[in-house]
Amino acid sequence: MAYTPQDALKGILGVFLVLYSAVSLWKEDLKVKPSLPTSILGGGVSGFLAGLIGTGGALRGAFLAAFGLPKEKYIATAAAIALAVDFTRLPVYFAEGFLNSQYYWYIPFLFVIALAGSFTGKQVVKKIPQDSFRKIVLIAILLIGAKFIYDLFA
Repeated sequence: MAYTPQDALKGILGVFLVLYSAVSLWKEDLKVKPSLPTSILGGGVSGFLAGLIGTGGALRGAFLAAFGLPKEKYIATAAAIALAVDFTRLPVYFAEGFLNSQYYWYIPFLFVIALAGSFTGKQVVKKIPQDSFRKIVLIAILLIGAKFIYDLFA
């Protein structure tokens, strides 16, 4: 049976992310109208790739950036999606033994850290102009894509 190695798939994703972010940085008016069909397509593709190659966050970030959301909505949407994804993973982690009782005491501590991080991030983002926020997100996506490409040849 033929298959494509996971590293090669990450490399292909990396090329897409680098090209997408470079073009988006160059053509600042490049946006996709947020709609139900484009949201389903973006969520479906990023979810499929997350299951296939183990990473979907960068692609999800690219789809959200393409919508041209205000920074507050971008962050809230990304956080809500991440929470939903992580929440649905928990039963699998428990069933497969990745989380056993010796680590349960970390959960409240990690929850407090997550809340503190969210609050701090909100205060920082308030000070960043919308256009700069968009550029920061696209540069981060470009760097993640470049890392995927680098990892393919390293």
